[in-house]
Amino acid sequence: MGLAALAGFIDALGFLKLGGLFVSFMSGNSTRLAVGLASGTSVALTAAGLIGAFVGGVLAGALLARAAGQWRKQAVLGLVTLLLGVGGMLTVMGHAGNGLTLLMAAAMGAVNNVFQRNGEVSIGVTYMTGALVKLGQALAAALTGGPRLGWLPYLLLWLGLMTGAVAGAALFPVMDLRALWIACAFSALLLAWSVRMGPLPMASRLA
Repeated sequence: MGLAALAGFIDALGFLKLGGLFVSFMSGNSTRLAVGLASGTSVALTAAGLIGAFVGGVLAGALLARAAGQWRKQAVLGLVTLLLGVGGMLTVMGHAGNGLTLLMAAAMGAVNNVFQRNGEVSIGVTYMTGALVKLGQALAAALTGGPRLGWLPYLLLWLGLMTGAVAGAALFPVMDLRALWIACAFSALLLAWSVRMGPLPMASRLA
């Protein structure tokens, strides 16, 4: 839920800065890319850049996770915190333009590597379509004799993203992308908590 809130916060900042594009929701950016290509507008270039940065972040996070083994969660969170910290420093230096959103997209790509199973993402924290589908399926199961609260984790994941997005949208008019410092601090707290929890079990080293 904490990572979903972080993703929602950063995505809201990026959405408001870019006027309708995303730093974590690549399905939306893919649609904007296609529309931009069809209409010949410059939005296609921006959308393509964001998609490329996001995939690059996923790649970097996945390689780091493989190298870190049992400490992969902490390593990936460290990378995300570093990227957000660099973003915050750039705002202090007066570089808070749209180009900074590429760094934000890379961080959001990387964060999806925190939760893995068998080398693949098990919980996507930057996109909610899958979570909402699972929420509906779990509700159907609950109504037909299945686990009565199986839907709750998916609802909490969605609420986490919504809460973070509301906070980001509220702070953007006041702080612009300087609000990345808040995101960096929150990511650092999540990193500290994961370090305190310790490494994954040996059986999860290559999972």
